[in-house]
Amino acid sequence: MHFWKMIAVENLKKSYEGVEALKGISFNIREGEFFGLLGPNGAGKTTTISIMSTIVAPDSGKVSIGGKDIATNAMDCKRMIGVVPQEIALYNDLCAFDNLMFWGGLYDVPKAELKKRIQETLELFGLSDRQHDKVKTYSGGMKRRINIASALLHKPKVLFMDEPTVGIDPQSRNLIFEVVQKLHREGMTIVYTTHYMEEAERFCDRIGIIDKGEIIAQGTLDELKSSSKMKECISISFADGSSEDHHTSNVRSDLSKIVLRYNEAGRDIAHIDIKKVNLETIFLSLTGKQLRD
Repeated sequence: MHFWKMIAVENLKKSYEGVEALKGISFNIREGEFFGLLGPNGAGKTTTISIMSTIVAPDSGKVSIGGKDIATNAMDCKRMIGVVPQEIALYNDLCAFDNLMFWGGLYDVPKAELKKRIQETLELFGLSDRQHDKVKTYSGGMKRRINIASALLHKPKVLFMDEPTVGIDPQSRNLIFEVVQKLHREGMTIVYTTHYMEEAERFCDRIGIIDKGEIIAQGTLDELKSSSKMKECISISFADGSSEDHHTSNVRSDLSKIVLRYNEAGRDIAHIDIKKVNLETIFLSLTGKQLRD
């Protein structure tokens, strides 16, 4: 893991028709880091990604990528980044190969090199055999894979992915996961927004939680767990229909003691449920919302 700042976000603000979408958010992302941006709908995730990827201008604040300010070095920054938007941006009447030739051509990649990269990328996403079929014959998951492929052809240093697995089939999702993990292993910096806690827990080195236009927590999963001061809970249900909760810092050592105590007291345990502290429970405690509200 490198510690050099690949992305620096300073005091970003953005309003739409008088409504503050971002209220001055700041964070840094290291080179080679997998950074997750989580938040409920309308929290400001897509606005943040749109500003960082030079699509939308902020009202104030600044972003630098690879040490370059996106406001004054927009073209240099655009060459360093790949963007996978929520909305699929493909030409339905063209085949996958022609779509990729078009998108890759925007980045001044020499034609022979581009064709080689397209074949490698199609192989990576398991779509070589369908490359000459029109995109309109593709499933949603296949379109999503081509959409991601088009963001990789110029070999960006940074990849922005805005909810890349929403509403797609399990096969496509797993393929995307494999590709994303491979890119991360190879040192690409990835900024990832998702509605799925399990994705964030599985992939992210660090996570920023955004709510109502503000970053309300950020850190590794362990740092978020310790800063939330939440404890795991052992929930005991008894045969008589009653139940009791025990909050603990160490489930393993406390569970046997609790069970022993109830057995000695002659209470008949029907069910034991262990509620762990995970991203879902931390998120709920910080925002008062489920992520998928």
